[in-house]
Amino acid sequence: MNPAATPPRVRTPGLQPACGGWALATLVIGGQTACARWVLAELAGWLVAQPILDQVNLVVSDIEATVAFYSRLGLTIPDTDDAFQTHHRSAEVSGGADLDFDSTEFAQHWDKGWKTGVSVVVGFKVASRERVDAIYSDLTEAGYRGQQEPYDALWGARYAIVEDPDDNAVGIMSPVDPARRSDPDFP
Repeated sequence: MNPAATPPRVRTPGLQPACGGWALATLVIGGQTACARWVLAELAGWLVAQPILDQVNLVVSDIEATVAFYSRLGLTIPDTDDAFQTHHRSAEVSGGADLDFDSTEFAQHWDKGWKTGVSVVVGFKVASRERVDAIYSDLTEAGYRGQQEPYDALWGARYAIVEDPDDNAVGIMSPVDPARRSDPDFP
């Protein structure tokens, strides 16, 4: 979207048919209608010139092993078209962003400069400090490698890291409790 263009116009909020389903609001930009999920992102883009996190895409060596890990973590990952089942899957996550998994073969089709060894931590919020410990225990007992045992992090959350089947770090974090904040032992 070009900020110099005519500002977008939001249609009257309310449940409306849009984008193959129902939307609470739609956005009209230059005669094009955007899905409700894009309404806030587009409006925010007009208010601040800051990128909005929309997608985390992990390139993985084994889609089925990845689906097993993230499903065990608690995500729902529906099946897709048979032709893409072993090359692309999308997790159902809240918050409006996408979490997608692509095979290394498929990544080379949409990213000609893709390189192995790229590092990332994918973080997940959970409801309580106890859930961090329970999820970490479940995943490590199932054979996934623990990278950081659950601990009370300096920012006041309970935090742990487990590796998925491609050694991507997956952070598991409770809500922050300001009473549990501590001074960092660095720098």
